Amino acid sequence: MVIGDASGLPVSAVVASASPHEITLVEKTVDEMWTANFPKRLIGDKAYDSDKHDALLKNSCGIELIAPNRRNIKAGTKPQDGRPLRRYKRRWMIERINAWLQNFRRVTIRWDYKAINYSGFVHLACLSIIIRNINF
Repeated sequence: MVIGDASGLPVSAVVASASPHEITLVEKTVDEMWTANFPKRLIGDKAYDSDKHDALLKNSCGIELIAPNRRNIKAGTKPQDGRPLRRYKRRWMIERINAWLQNFRRVTIRWDYKAINYSGFVHLACLSIIIRNINF
């Protein structure tokens, strides 16, 4: 799981097995950030629409989770209004980070037996992306 900043550069990356749902990895990924400050907002797809995790991120880190509502929303829960969802159109930057990570052969397919080794290569790929796109 990767978190990117507003300019489209990775600021956090966490490697986990394929079985847990992505929403359960959000807190761990936010804790592993490489920057000093937490982001103000996180943008995710419909899978991130969880009131419990939304409140947890808001209370613990002050992060607003922006995700479109799922179709099976419970009756009585207030859906998000359209203003924060306008930021959802910028989600392509995160998809671009994932596409950049797929350019690294060692990251595309996990050949390593140990997760710590694979995590090191993911972090190296993120560092390479940051160096390539930063303006000195």
